[in-house]
Amino acid sequence: MTQATNRLRSRTQARSLTAGLVGAAPSLVVATVMLVIVALVVVVVPFLPGFNPYTQDLASAQQTPFTSGAHLMGTDALGRDLLSRLSVATRTSLVVAFGAVLISMVLGLAIGLVAGWRRGRLDAFLMGVADVQLSIPVVLLLIVLVAALGSSTTLLVVMLGLTNWVGYGRVSRSIAVSLREREFVTAVTAAGGSGWWVISRHLLPNVLPQIAILAAFEVGTVITIESSLSFLGLGIQPPTPSLGGLIADGQNYLQTNPALVVLPALMILMVIGGVQFVSQGLSARRSRR
Repeated sequence: MTQATNRLRSRTQARSLTAGLVGAAPSLVVATVMLVIVALVVVVVPFLPGFNPYTQDLASAQQTPFTSGAHLMGTDALGRDLLSRLSVATRTSLVVAFGAVLISMVLGLAIGLVAGWRRGRLDAFLMGVADVQLSIPVVLLLIVLVAALGSSTTLLVVMLGLTNWVGYGRVSRSIAVSLREREFVTAVTAAGGSGWWVISRHLLPNVLPQIAILAAFEVGTVITIESSLSFLGLGIQPPTPSLGGLIADGQNYLQTNPALVVLPALMILMVIGGVQFVSQGLSARRSRR
């Protein structure tokens, strides 16, 4: 009886999974394919034979894809394996993006929730700071900061995080203001609940789903900014590969070896497209509830 029940349960789960895949939105399928390719490049490539993103071999320089068994995707102008460098560059960009998004999300959540709960002068001051920062182009602000402070990877993560919190702050404040006068919140405050208790126990859980959707979208935005800075020589510094840096290094060889530009550009497009499709899917699912 137990075995029959388990078989029936397994078949039901399999049918549910199949139905979910068949009924999935095309954008979600595309996002899954993109992110799987990115994951394979980041996770699997380092375990392949011959993985070495830094060793130079001028005798093997400028090999195009699929012309050498030792270098599947070819080599750059210094003979370094392009697939290996693409793997490290993608991982670096993802680490920078997720680190920066985490910083900006925490900062924006804190500022937005406090502003929305306290209101008054504090709210006006914090939102005024947000308006001022929003009026300054992020890339221009980052260029000034990099010129003044340098561009180590850790510092770049912090600067990207501190310059991208405004969206999280505005969304958090808007939701906090709308919840502030709800019956369940006024009941807690009437019973003696402190402001910090209300924020952590009642406002934050209601804000997090919307913030998660925004964070998924912002990962792509941060990668775009980081790649732009690296292309200009102001982001991730050599010898660490970055996607923007690979494009900058390969632009002079676009006619003879276009893979040096096309492959890192495709990785940027797949990461951005994948996370933005996921963000749109989460938003659509949340709006249907």
